[in-house]
Amino acid sequence: MARALQLAARGLYTTSPNPRVGCVIVKDGKIIGEGWHQKAGEPHAEIHALMQAGMASQGAAVYVSLEPCAHHGRTPPCADALIGAGVARVVAAAEDPNPRVSGQGLARIKAAGIEVRSGLMEAQARELNEGFFKRMVLGHPLVRIKTASSLDGKTALSSGESKWITGESARADVHRLRARSCAILTGIETVLADNPQMNVRGVETVRQPMKVVVDSCLRTPADAAVLQGAKTLIACAAPDAKKAAALEAAGAEILCLPGADGKVDLNALLSRLAQKGVNELMTEAGPRLNGALIAAGLADEWVQYVAPCLLGAAARPLFELNEPASMQQRLNWKLVDQRMLGADLRLTWRKA
Repeated sequence: MARALQLAARGLYTTSPNPRVGCVIVKDGKIIGEGWHQKAGEPHAEIHALMQAGMASQGAAVYVSLEPCAHHGRTPPCADALIGAGVARVVAAAEDPNPRVSGQGLARIKAAGIEVRSGLMEAQARELNEGFFKRMVLGHPLVRIKTASSLDGKTALSSGESKWITGESARADVHRLRARSCAILTGIETVLADNPQMNVRGVETVRQPMKVVVDSCLRTPADAAVLQGAKTLIACAAPDAKKAAALEAAGAEILCLPGADGKVDLNALLSRLAQKGVNELMTEAGPRLNGALIAAGLADEWVQYVAPCLLGAAARPLFELNEPASMQQRLNWKLVDQRMLGADLRLTWRKA
């Protein structure tokens, strides 16, 4: 199963909106076939492994990191392929949270007289596909906030200058985070101040993530760099036919999601992104939007790149958040990973 999970991770940048899945087929103590799901619309992990094993798969044991599918999507059911191959045993790390599959794939295999087990290394399997699990169960993508700051928690000088706080190793790591994400979220203030491209560079990938801009009043310029390349979605709070038409002509999709105080309804935006197949959403935004996501309880993970420098009290903060009424109401986070990237420190936090 550890090998199946290792194979599944090869699809880290490519399988969206599908989960990352690996499969290993074993017979007489030897691996006779293995595979992983490489891209949505292409054969699943089980099919690749069965093709490699050939006729030897009859009577073999199959280890797969996610329950085999039991429905016709863009590919036929993997459960039927395993049954047809005459395997003797199927071990799944986790059941598929997709309502179209959940439990049905294993049930179909068991009904065919094949031994079935599940739950082996389940925690690791779920972690690899945490965004997919969250989208299927809760109807929201996993939201990962990325920040780059000084030791004193500042993201830019008061003038707005921020290039570069962190070094090359940290910036390269950010592109790996982008590559695994289905979409990247930013706010209009960042677009106007930095004119970012918000794409993946320096990482081999078959796709670019969708770009999403929270822009309540549609102030995004029609020639903004964020509109170039991959699909861009702009979420607004107040419809303006003329501005919307100009942005649509530039290739953007406009979503009007009015919330309180003339702002975009972030909860509704996450729901719409989940409907579009977004499993993992990475935010590269300013303190206002990041603070709003945290205050609303919508952020799941925070990846903090910390540079060994100080920018001073007047520099721009990480988040704009209201002060809690008491220490008992403070927002607590748990450190789950820490590592050095050149001279910079990367800290990964989860909501406690």
